[in-house]
Amino acid sequence: MTQKEKQLLLKDLCARLPYGVKVDVSSVEEWKELTLTPFILSNYYDDIEKIKPYLRPMSSMTEEEYTEFGYDTLRYTMQDIDWLNAHHFDYRDLIEKELALEAPTDMYKKTK
Repeated sequence: MTQKEKQLLLKDLCARLPYGVKVDVSSVEEWKELTLTPFILSNYYDDIEKIKPYLRPMSSMTEEEYTEFGYDTLRYTMQDIDWLNAHHFDYRDLIEKELALEAPTDMYKKTK
């Protein structure tokens, strides 16, 4: 993993902390699908490549989410970025760059 990729991953993980993103920590076998916390992030800061967030591809956005998000813009506002982070979408193409894992369909299912 390049330094640029590490910086991108760290930036993305920090932005997702408030939203309960689940991560895979490959170095500790029994720690699968943990919710990211500042403790986990600080413990793996030097080994950031061992943390892979589970994210949803943009293509998995439902029609309801598409309407709620208003997916008409070419540039995202801070509010848009917060919404995408809260809904765990991979708007930085981390899955394609192998810096994140595609979330199973029901991983972030809303409970009412």
